[in-house]
Amino acid sequence: MTSQKESIMKVSVIIPTYNAHVYIKQLIDTLFKQTLEFADILIIDSSSQDGTAELIKVAGVNVITIPTSEFDHGGTRSMGIKNTVGDIVIFLTQDALPVDHTSIKQLIKVFDDPKIGAAYGRQIPYPNETPFGAHLRLFNYQMHGYERIYADKHIHGIKTAFLSDSFAAYRREALEKIGLFENSLICSEDLYAGAKILKEGYSLAYVAEAMVYHSHGYSVKDEFKRYFDIGVFHSQEKWLISEFGTPESDGVKYVISELKHLVNHKYFFLIPLSIVRNIAKYCGYTLGKLHTKLPEKLNKALSMNSNWWNKSL
Repeated sequence: MTSQKESIMKVSVIIPTYNAHVYIKQLIDTLFKQTLEFADILIIDSSSQDGTAELIKVAGVNVITIPTSEFDHGGTRSMGIKNTVGDIVIFLTQDALPVDHTSIKQLIKVFDDPKIGAAYGRQIPYPNETPFGAHLRLFNYQMHGYERIYADKHIHGIKTAFLSDSFAAYRREALEKIGLFENSLICSEDLYAGAKILKEGYSLAYVAEAMVYHSHGYSVKDEFKRYFDIGVFHSQEKWLISEFGTPESDGVKYVISELKHLVNHKYFFLIPLSIVRNIAKYCGYTLGKLHTKLPEKLNKALSMNSNWWNKSL
């Protein structure tokens, strides 16, 4: 880092990792080249078996190692907050990569407005992403930014509270007001936090100019498991649905958008697979909502976050 870098407020970066050997060096190198000085960078590694922690130490970044079984989507991130000092806390996932050296500076600009409690940036697909993975990013992360408040739930429903911890920034004060992240959630700790932050009177911002590469080439099986977990989350956090509305209408919009995307790009041969993938999502989500009626061992087999179920088996 050089003395020419700018810093408006104290900014911390927190990254949970697990077997991140193929990602972590490039990610750390890109962080060191960002055009602002970080108060600290902390990586919390869940006992990787591929030398991830050693690579982090060689790079000169602080690392806390925890047992794999102790990883918690919310609790681990709360641990990170307690071990950093930033007024603004940036979260990245190990497979997200800032597009350029200004990505994080662009993201934190919105915090000049004291009403902003959290913000997230634009995720664009990696160049080799599948048409399905690329479309998902185009659908969820559009080219123009916005701000949303709690009252916008009447217009945007549950999407009002949307955040993504693959590339998000939180005002520490706002997180402290909601008691940091919720422990023991199977997924979607970011959406949960976003909803709570909105209820505290803060706004959420989407900053389209702040970009990272981040995408997943999920298989049909992966999509089923991911949506099974989302169904579990929604069934356990019923207050989110009652306050913000169901996600079904967004699901229909997504299916139509994906089919149009495939047609526009002349991927006609992928339309049957698109139908299969979306049926798998729907079935996974429906079963996830019914998880209390299923054997716990079956729930674990159907889940993407299978370790989460160990506490109750």
